[in-house]
Amino acid sequence: MLDQDESVAAETEAEATEDRGGSHPIFDDAPASVSFKKGRKRLLRQMRETIETHAMARPGARWLVGISGGKDSYALLALLLDLRWRGLLPVDLLACNLDQGQPGFPKHVLPDFLARHGIAHRIEYRDTYSVVKEKVPEGATTCALCSRLRRGNLYRVAREEGCEALVLGHHLDDSLETFFLNMFFGGKLSAMPAKLLNDEGDLLVLRPLIQCAEADIARFSAAMRFPIIPCDLCGSQEGLQRGALKTLIADMERRFPGRRDTIARALANVRPGHLLDTGLFDFRSLQPRSDTP
Repeated sequence: MLDQDESVAAETEAEATEDRGGSHPIFDDAPASVSFKKGRKRLLRQMRETIETHAMARPGARWLVGISGGKDSYALLALLLDLRWRGLLPVDLLACNLDQGQPGFPKHVLPDFLARHGIAHRIEYRDTYSVVKEKVPEGATTCALCSRLRRGNLYRVAREEGCEALVLGHHLDDSLETFFLNMFFGGKLSAMPAKLLNDEGDLLVLRPLIQCAEADIARFSAAMRFPIIPCDLCGSQEGLQRGALKTLIADMERRFPGRRDTIARALANVRPGHLLDTGLFDFRSLQPRSDTP
């Protein structure tokens, strides 16, 4: 983690690089507007803070960056490339898309985009779509099984490519929705950590965008005109629990502005002694002092 002087020096160098026109080719057609530059800078600052706070970047490491074709993963890749281009991210990046065999999936879009911008990548084909359709009853939520199959294949690719981490595009809103999902429907308090060790203990799962708001990412991706690929497997299902919680959080934010940020701060300000988990806090040993008069 950088100390204050190093951080200021790095920021000055990054701004000087940008002033000289230095930027990764993915930004060649980016808007020159002040609003875009401010939004980009905010996302970069939040991402860099997350990376430093959680000690994600080990110099010389290799990261597998999951690219689905959605706005979040495009933004993740672009911002990581931006940091690396500026000399602020000392890791190698390999973009990876898992083609899951959805009917009508535009196979050419991502390879063309990645090749056009000179981005190292791997396209992996695995027909998990057929498995999900076979195993999940009609009308039921497909997201859980689809996610497990996708994650397992990405772990395999990461190992094959010598990567120590799988990097995903989950953002702040994803984390808040997961928190409420687990609390309301799973009976537990948990969200999405920025840094996680997989069950086998050989790979890290990193979420550098976890402090970034979905609205900021959406504006950034729209301005960059990324070729978005919609998810036809589960994106069209209505009434999903996560969708309902997204609406709930949006309504709270509308009625009580700032609640999203407040809840996010709460996830990093846990008081185990004020909960009820005896495995997290030793309530049994709490006793009043015996030396009172």
